[in-house]
Amino acid sequence: MARVLVLGSGGREHAFVYKIAQSPLCEALFIAPGNAGTARHAQNVALDPMDFEAVAAFCEAQSIDLLVVGPEAPLVAGIRDALSARPALKGLKVVGPSKAGARLEGSKDYAKQFMQRYGIPTARYRTFEAGQLDEALEYLQQHPLPVVLKADGLAAGKGVLICEQREQAMEEMKAMLSGKFGEASRKVVVEEFLQGIEVSVFVLTDGKDYMVLPEAKDYKRIGEGDTGLNTGGMGAVSPVPFVNKDFIRKVEERIIRPTLQGLQQEQAPYSGFIFLGLMNVGGDPYVIEYNVRMGDPETQAVFARIESDLLVLLEATAAGTLGQQSLQISPYTAVTVVLASQGYPEAYEKGKVITGIDEVEEAIVFHAGTRQGSQGEILTHGGRVLAVTALAESLPEARQLAMKAAGSIHFDNKYYRRDIGLDLLRWQQEAEASKQN
Repeated sequence: MARVLVLGSGGREHAFVYKIAQSPLCEALFIAPGNAGTARHAQNVALDPMDFEAVAAFCEAQSIDLLVVGPEAPLVAGIRDALSARPALKGLKVVGPSKAGARLEGSKDYAKQFMQRYGIPTARYRTFEAGQLDEALEYLQQHPLPVVLKADGLAAGKGVLICEQREQAMEEMKAMLSGKFGEASRKVVVEEFLQGIEVSVFVLTDGKDYMVLPEAKDYKRIGEGDTGLNTGGMGAVSPVPFVNKDFIRKVEERIIRPTLQGLQQEQAPYSGFIFLGLMNVGGDPYVIEYNVRMGDPETQAVFARIESDLLVLLEATAAGTLGQQSLQISPYTAVTVVLASQGYPEAYEKGKVITGIDEVEEAIVFHAGTRQGSQGEILTHGGRVLAVTALAESLPEARQLAMKAAGSIHFDNKYYRRDIGLDLLRWQQEAEASKQN
């Protein structure tokens, strides 16, 4: 029996507690700080995941066996190292990499160097620091368009810009090196733009053995037809029709195994999730980015398809025995649609009353930016408010159920994309048509 603490407050963390709570091996489940939805499955605890002292004290007081770190910031700041250095927490198992392992997400420049060292396919790049503005602008003058600019550090999903015009690229470079994203853009990675289709592949690893979890396609832009500003993600679909066994074999051979070997060589202890943001370029996978945790809202779609006991897998990951476990995946399709506050990803209002959640029967409603009001009502408390996930036999059915659920939940100025999965449906139809021809 396990006593578990999950860190985080978003839709990803709600998906974690929803799944862990189903395990017969779960004796007690806590989440810090959680949200209005997580309170249905776990005990919400008013702790800041970045306050390592408070997290350590809670783990000790509650005899926590397993700590699952949801967001990237505590991992990059070294929470695993901080807790494992405490004699009182000797028995605590942690799902999440060491500070050294978390550099894969904490520094885009480090990640690119790492990929170069271990021969992992990625786009060509150069990195510039604050004192190299003139050099950076000169480089951009010659660079083919479009060009990708990336803040080196963590920028809450907003530090990647795709510039179509040279003037825009140069202005953004000036703004970034002048502190547009604070400390995160003291260095800027300039990358060639890869033409292809994006897909996210998720790996669970104990540092030696690994499991490839269901893949997903994420929808980053705020507007339908992939227009407008980048967000943390407006929806997700799993599985992805163009990801076949041959593509996954290439991902394992060219990316996953060299990544794990590289981490071992760099003495970067790793037990947890590796999120591979990939570009499928003519059937070949290229790494766009590494994340050292699960994505949001992809987790909601991916976990809906995992039939194995997640707690068993997480415990084996932290204990270094993942090779003894197997993974059962549903053949069904999961579609996740995010309900956001109007104005997101820029300024938005909070405190709107949410109704209709309890009427949803054919989808799971994961809370992201919500809180409980003084009368027990559920209020909006973030840009991305809820993520509804439907699981069905086919993509059209799952889409229909997810859209129906999204339409039946109400709060003032609710916004959601109605085109999640439509591009994959078109891809399926075109693939079928070309087979018949």
